[in-house]
Amino acid sequence: MLEFRQSMHSDLKLAIELQNLDERIKGLTDEISSLPKHIAAIEKTLDSHVRKLEADRAALTANQRERKRMESDIQDQERKASKLKEQMMEAKTNEQYRAFQKEIEYCQGEVRKAEDRILDLMSESEPLEHNVGAAEAALKEEKQRVEAEKVTARERTDVDKKQLDELLAERRAAVEAMTAEVHSAYERIRERRRGRAVADATDGRCSACHMALRPQFFQELRANDAILYCESCGRMLYYNPPESFEQDIDAQPRPASSSL
Repeated sequence: MLEFRQSMHSDLKLAIELQNLDERIKGLTDEISSLPKHIAAIEKTLDSHVRKLEADRAALTANQRERKRMESDIQDQERKASKLKEQMMEAKTNEQYRAFQKEIEYCQGEVRKAEDRILDLMSESEPLEHNVGAAEAALKEEKQRVEAEKVTARERTDVDKKQLDELLAERRAAVEAMTAEVHSAYERIRERRRGRAVADATDGRCSACHMALRPQFFQELRANDAILYCESCGRMLYYNPPESFEQDIDAQPRPASSSL
């Protein structure tokens, strides 16, 4: 399979090499550009863990703040009830006594409400504390994963950039060795045909557009001694000999049979 390359037109051989290089360069370029997006995606996941932890902490803080407020209210109502009891002892009429007693009962009712609410808050705080602990553990694990992936991405980027520099150097050498006219045609076709400027036609068809080649054109192409272009899509064509004689015979275009 290497022999046909040795006898191939030099510019055609360089065009094939250039296309192989361009495909590898594109692959590396795409990977290099995708790595920052990958990092951004995992950092976004990390942000979601941070927001969840903040929300859980806020809920727990609100629970603890309300408990303290309820405890302060209990103290206030108990102090108020204690003063009312002292004042009730000095009441001069039954009406005054009953009024103080009613105020005291109100304070005691408020104390009971606050105590019930504190019990509810204590029950609510247990899952909140669990959520905070779980969120902190998840965030720590996620941070470690993100940092590890960042390191891997940076290392991969460094390797890719080094390989890219080497491929670009090879590409410049191939371009310098290529005839300017052929290189110009290659670049023009590559831009118009989404990066693929060269195609093989081993089976009698252009491997890119799949259109059958005229028998005479195919015979000329088999020599690989000139730059020929697909009459359908305009790509540079080359003939890649099949592995067996039978395949070669099958690959040759056949004229359409005439109907009698």
